[in-house]
Amino acid sequence: MKHISILVPEGAVLASIIDPRYLFTAANDFLEASGRPALFHVQLVGLSREVQLQNGLFTVHPELLLHEVEKTDLIFIPALSGDMRKALEINKDFIPWISKHYKNGAEVASLCVGAFLLASTGLLSGKSCSTHWIHANLFRNMFPDINLVDDKIITEDHGIYSSGGATSYWNLLLYLIEKFTDREMAIFSSKFFAIEIDRNSQSSFIMFKGQKEHEDETVKKAQEFIEKNFQDKITVDQLSSMVAVGRRSLERRFKKATRNTVTEYIQRVKVEAAKKNFETSRKNINEVMYDVGYSDNKAFRDVFKRMTGMSPLDYRNKYNKEAMVF
Repeated sequence: MKHISILVPEGAVLASIIDPRYLFTAANDFLEASGRPALFHVQLVGLSREVQLQNGLFTVHPELLLHEVEKTDLIFIPALSGDMRKALEINKDFIPWISKHYKNGAEVASLCVGAFLLASTGLLSGKSCSTHWIHANLFRNMFPDINLVDDKIITEDHGIYSSGGATSYWNLLLYLIEKFTDREMAIFSSKFFAIEIDRNSQSSFIMFKGQKEHEDETVKKAQEFIEKNFQDKITVDQLSSMVAVGRRSLERRFKKATRNTVTEYIQRVKVEAAKKNFETSRKNINEVMYDVGYSDNKAFRDVFKRMTGMSPLDYRNKYNKEAMVF
């Protein structure tokens, strides 16, 4: 029997507590229905016997307090809500507990922005992690020693797992079901819960809004110029001259401030504009390509797919029901 501890932090997102509990208890039912023994013992674990969520709208009653858990095999850290720094302060007593049980052999999985609490343990230092794309900049600022791969839905590193944003954690749950049982059970679970199995990227959901949470005003000036003139051919030399900073210095400062090279930033701005065009207009691929400043069809498609995980045509057909198929 594999013991699963689902944490119930203050300010947790209720669904990210209920869903893993539902899936793993349902997996027990599926196993027994197929003539196999139940495998999972699932318990909610908290700092108190009663945890109020969503401003008291819901109340969760953990079955165990932290000190009552002698040993566990898998710990789920649910998503947190609100200000992340405040949420971590409120729930700081979970941090040594998670570290202790990981060192005693437990595996740990964070769901969505539960990655912030996982990162606070120090267990992710030097490792890769995913979280909700909308919090990517904040995560990188708070935990610069962690390799955030915000385009990924699932990461696994030495018994530590993380998932992408919102409901993409279902893919991590299915991944763990397969790991602890078999492929057949994962497929059955995915069909029962109507979850697309084996999704590995959240790139198509990411909305690029620039990266201006820094204090380098020169870089911000360059960013603003790119965002206003992305349709034109912009060079590093042009930007360097405009902000009166040497090319190499600008490239170094730009990368440090935004975590993108100048070229990468220009590409991301162009692709975001193309995405919005595909979502709201009936323009064909070439028209949008020219609108955002590309003249090479292959280059546009390659960059677009690298940024979104989808071809321009697939993206448009997915998000614009009225678009004509060319």
